[in-house]
Amino acid sequence: MSDGETLTRTAPDSGQQVTLPVHTDLLRLATAGSVDDGKSTLVGRLLHDTKSVLADQLDAVHRASADRGLDAPDLSLLVDGLRAEREQGITIDVAYRYFATNKRTFVLADTPGHVQYTRNTVTGASTAQLAVLLVDARKGVLEQTRRHAAVLALLGVPQLVLAVNKIDMVDFDERTYRDITAEFTELARALGYADQDVVTVPVSALLGDNVVARSENMPWYDGPSLLEHLETAPVAPDPHDVPFRMPVQYVIRPRTAEHPDYRGYAGQIAAGVVAEGDEVVVLPSGARSRVSRVDTPDGAAPRAVAGRSVTVVLEDDVDVARGDLIAAAEDQPQVTDELDATVCWLAEKPLKSGARLQVKHGTRTVQAMVTAITARFDEQELSHVDTPDELQLNEIGRISLRTSESLPVDDYAASRRTGSFLVIDPSDGTTLAAGLVGLPLAPMAASAGE
Repeated sequence: MSDGETLTRTAPDSGQQVTLPVHTDLLRLATAGSVDDGKSTLVGRLLHDTKSVLADQLDAVHRASADRGLDAPDLSLLVDGLRAEREQGITIDVAYRYFATNKRTFVLADTPGHVQYTRNTVTGASTAQLAVLLVDARKGVLEQTRRHAAVLALLGVPQLVLAVNKIDMVDFDERTYRDITAEFTELARALGYADQDVVTVPVSALLGDNVVARSENMPWYDGPSLLEHLETAPVAPDPHDVPFRMPVQYVIRPRTAEHPDYRGYAGQIAAGVVAEGDEVVVLPSGARSRVSRVDTPDGAAPRAVAGRSVTVVLEDDVDVARGDLIAAAEDQPQVTDELDATVCWLAEKPLKSGARLQVKHGTRTVQAMVTAITARFDEQELSHVDTPDELQLNEIGRISLRTSESLPVDDYAASRRTGSFLVIDPSDGTTLAAGLVGLPLAPMAASAGE
């Protein structure tokens, strides 16, 4: 999309067509928090008040709310779309929503709050540039709040917004808000966040206070509304600042009369920029070549950036297969079969040293063995437990892995896409853990103990 393109929506209040500008300025954000803190209502309020809801959707919400005997529409129903979610009254899956204002386009992942679904929070936050973490003003910072904050820090989400929700339930009390803000700010600092990367906003998702428009019920608060902050928060760094990485998804050889010798390597650019003439290396083999052309669904392009699916054609006839990584030759990832990593364990069965698993990195899946569990991170105390016997469901720990084949990996702090991997059960293919190369929580725990 380019500036000048528009997005048409039907205004829920009038039924009229509303045209919104769509920008290349895109913010990916996720919500997180505890059960019943109002995440789905907050997301529904954002969609409703930015006129991002179709008229028939809003009509359905009105009917469902009336059937429940409610006097006002339950905006959480705009997000809790699964029947099981509506019946239980909780979010159990990651719900992705897209909306736009006249300043920015948003992709929002509404993640579950129940501890049972922490794995879904990991999924929703894995690509987020900002996370909105909710707390109930009546309850404050809870155990699950601290767990989610640790997961967000682990995944390298660079910005946090604490939305102190249901502020109307404590009569818009300033002291309550200040106390919660102070406790969360201390937690965020211990997890490695700078003060400028953490913003707190008192909101009432149910009534709309400080969600889109600033509230008159809190004259003591002089900051932005939640949407105002989301519209102005800095986005990801320029893709030129990181080296090129592209896992090969498929080797294309059409063998047509027009292109009898065509050989292209298709995939989605994970990081950086690729352009004609760039020197690249194919890993793990180490073969070098130059890019002769970059093909896209719209035809050949002189360059392409991260997130774009392309087919790269090289000048030389080198051996490239699915699972290989094409990378910038001057700034290569490390090729190794020994990984020191941090994992968030997502399976009911605990992880123990000696376990034989599979590791999926990029488009390659290899056999692996856990050679050691070196530490477990206690997200409540912000400390490390050395050499634990095992990792239980939702626990975060450091492990050492030996893989059957060498993998080209970056440190997660340098590249989120090529520094992450999945741990898979070889017997049934289920995901057991999300893994990050390196030890991103190590300095956080150290600072917490100072």
